Amino acid sequence: MITSRPEIVGTFGVVATTHWLATNAAMSILEKGGNAFDAAAAAGFVHHIVEPDQNGPGGDVPIILWSARHRKLEVICGQGVAPAAATVARMKALGLDVLPGTGHLPAVVPGSFGAWMVLLREHGQLPLREIMTPAITVARDGFLVKPEVAALLRQTGSFIKEYWPSTAAVFLPNGEAPASGSLLRVPAQAESYERILREAEAAGGDRVRQIEAARHAWYQGFVAEAVDRFFRQKVMDTSGEAHAGFLTGQDMAQWSPPIEAPVTLDYDRYTVCKPGPWAQSPVLLQQLALLKGFDIAGMDHCGPDFVHLVQECTKLALADREAFYGDPAFVDVPLDRLLSEGYNAERRKLIGAQASLEMRPGHIEGKGGRIFLRARGSTRSAHAETTVGAEEDGSGVLTWAEFLARTRGDTCHLDIIDRWGNMISATPSGGWMTGSPVVPGLGFCVSARGQMFWLDESHPNGLAPGKRPRTTLTPGLALRDGEPYMAFGTPGGDQQDQWSLHAFLRHVHHGLNLQEAIDAPGFYTEHMPSSFYPREWDPGHLAVESEFPKATLAELDRRGHRLQIYPRWGHYNSMTMATRADGMLRAAASPRRMQCYAIGR
Repeated sequence: MITSRPEIVGTFGVVATTHWLATNAAMSILEKGGNAFDAAAAAGFVHHIVEPDQNGPGGDVPIILWSARHRKLEVICGQGVAPAAATVARMKALGLDVLPGTGHLPAVVPGSFGAWMVLLREHGQLPLREIMTPAITVARDGFLVKPEVAALLRQTGSFIKEYWPSTAAVFLPNGEAPASGSLLRVPAQAESYERILREAEAAGGDRVRQIEAARHAWYQGFVAEAVDRFFRQKVMDTSGEAHAGFLTGQDMAQWSPPIEAPVTLDYDRYTVCKPGPWAQSPVLLQQLALLKGFDIAGMDHCGPDFVHLVQECTKLALADREAFYGDPAFVDVPLDRLLSEGYNAERRKLIGAQASLEMRPGHIEGKGGRIFLRARGSTRSAHAETTVGAEEDGSGVLTWAEFLARTRGDTCHLDIIDRWGNMISATPSGGWMTGSPVVPGLGFCVSARGQMFWLDESHPNGLAPGKRPRTTLTPGLALRDGEPYMAFGTPGGDQQDQWSLHAFLRHVHHGLNLQEAIDAPGFYTEHMPSSFYPREWDPGHLAVESEFPKATLAELDRRGHRLQIYPRWGHYNSMTMATRADGMLRAAASPRRMQCYAIGR
C-alpha cells in the first residue's frame, strides 16, 4: 500500500504530534539528553503557541504515561475544575438552560501548566529553561499562520475588535487579521513564560524547586492575580449578554493536578489504557468490549460490514457516556459494569442489520441520569438580528452568536517514545483564541471547557463547584503481551475515540502498519449530544471519506445511515501513533490537516 508518507522507524526516539514545530521541539529535547517526558512538555508548550485555534497556555491536558524507571502507568489530570461560585442555580438565574460556549461563564481552572509541571517534577530530567525555550523562541520570532487561523480571525475580527479588545491586541496586529502564510508573533505570551522562568530561577538552582516556583507563579502569583482581576469584568458570550465570571485566584490556588491510575480493558493480546470517566476515554474501551463478540479480522476494513458494525457499537458506547459519565470524585460511575462481559453481551444484542436512529443507553439500577437531546439547528440565539460578518464565500451574513457557535476551538495531540522505553500520550486543548477573551497582561485566554457541563444537578455531568467537566480529551496507551507497546490519539472532540479506535483495529486485526492505519479512509458519527455548545445531536449521522469503495457507500446508505461524504482526507482526523517492539521504535502522523508530523531516528 502506498502511503502519504513513510512510517518512521528508529531506535533512539520517535515523536509524532499535530504540528511540525512541536514535533521538532520534542525531538530537539531528546537529542539534548532529555527523556520522553521532557520532550512532551516542550512540545506541549509549543503547541500552546502555534495552534491558537486549537489550544493555548490557559487550556487543559490529560496525560497518560509509562515510566520505564518505575515500571508504572500513570494518568496526570490537567483538566481544571469549575469555580467554587459556579452553581446550576446561579447559571439558571441568568436565564440559561445550557452553558455558553464562549466568554467567562464556562471558564474552569486552567490545568495545562500545572499538569506539565507535575510531569516534569515527577519524571523529567532537564532544567525548566531548556523545556520552555522552544516555545518562547517561537512566540517571539513568529510562526506560520495557517489558512484556517487566517480565515477564523478574518471572519470573527469585527466581533473581537468590538467585544474582546484584549484578544484583538494579540491576534489582530495593526487591527487586521494576519494573512494566511504570514508570520504571527505573540510577544505577550513569550513575556509571560519568561517571567515565570525568572521567578522560577530566583528560587535557586535545584530543578524541582524551580518547577514548584513556576507552579506558584501561575496558580498563586501574577498569572492568578491577572485572571482574578479580569474575571470581575463583564464580557460578551454566546448567551447574547455580557457576564462577569466566577473563576477567582483562590480557585486556582486551591487546585493541583491529580495523579491517577488508568482505566484498562484486556482485548486479545492487548491491554488498552485510558484516563477515567471525567474524560470520554472509557468509550473506546467499551467499544472494544462490544466488538469482542465479532470477527473483526475476518472483515474487509473498508467494507460495509466493518463500518456498520463499528458505527453501531460506537452509538451504544456514546449513549452510555451521556447517561453515566462524570467526575468520579463526585459521582459513582459504574465502569466495572459498563466494561463487563455480561453487560456488553446484552448491549451487543441491540445491533441489527439497519442503522439505529435512536439514543439507547443501558440501564444500571440507581446509576446514571437523563440524556438531553437537542435537535441539530434547534438552538435559538439571543440578539438574532445582530450581524457580525460575512460568510467566507461572501454569500451572506451571520449573527455573532450563531457565528461563534461555529468557531469553537479543537485540540492538539502528541505521542513520544524514547530510547529508555518511556512512553507518553497527551492531548493539549482548551484556551482557544475564540473560546474566551485574552487576559490582559498575559497574552492568552482561559479554557471554556465548562460548556460541557449540563445544568442539571442530578446528572453525573451536572455542574458543581470544584468538579471536572466530562471532557472529550482522551490520550491512549496500549500494552501488548503485558509490555508497553503503543501511544496513540487524535484531536477531534467527540470523534477522538472513534478515529483512535479505527486506526487501532486496522493495525491489530488487519496488519496495517501505523501510517497505513492512519491513512485508511475515515468515518465518524455525530449520533450523540455534542460535548460543545449548543449541545445538539444528529441521529443516524455517518460521515465517511470518499475513498471508501462505491459499493461500501451504497450499502451503508441502504442500511439507513445518513451519509455525509467528505473528499479524500477531507475531515479533521489528525491521528498520531507510536510503538515500541523488537528493539524498534515506530511512529506515524495523519496527512489530513497538512501539519501533523512524525520524526525519529
